[in-house]
Amino acid sequence: MATVLIVDDSPTETHKLTSMLEKNGYSVLTASTGEAGVAEAKQSNPDVVLMDIVMPGLNGFQATRQLSKGSQTAHIPVIIVTTKDQETDRVWGLRQGAKAYLTKPIGEKQLLDAISDAMN
Repeated sequence: MATVLIVDDSPTETHKLTSMLEKNGYSVLTASTGEAGVAEAKQSNPDVVLMDIVMPGLNGFQATRQLSKGSQTAHIPVIIVTTKDQETDRVWGLRQGAKAYLTKPIGEKQLLDAISDAMN
């Protein structure tokens, strides 16, 4: 069973994503800040990270860059999951090392397909 780390400061979004993932057999870890997400990824080595962008402190772009460049975490695919739908945000997110960029609200099939693609 694959483990997904959700990094999002919204309890509502975290709950929605967790429900979708657990229903489909994924194990879920959560963090509510970029800093906590980076620390959790180093500690638990998840199969995939779902990263929000707009968070207090370390934002999702910065956290994604740390994960994609870190020796302990560079192998973990990061999927950005955000309400920011500008093309410049998408390009910047992928430049930071994200494998995919999804805009909220996200459908279950879209989420599962992105995770499957990122893990292969």
